[in-house]
Amino acid sequence: MDVKYDIASYVRVLKMASTPEWEEFSQIAKIAGVGIFLVGFLGFVIFAVMSFIPGGM
Repeated sequence: MDVKYDIASYVRVLKMASTPEWEEFSQIAKIAGVGIFLVGFLGFVIFAVMSFIPGGM
């Protein structure tokens, strides 16, 4: 493991990285929010179905 090479790689990646514009950030936030909602809704549906099955829980 070459520490000097690793640090140089990390610095290069940080120099290439940039702060997203507000439009890009809001689009990513909306997509992530919809994904979180869908996963939660799917979990709720599975819970509801399991609650109606006799002896499910």
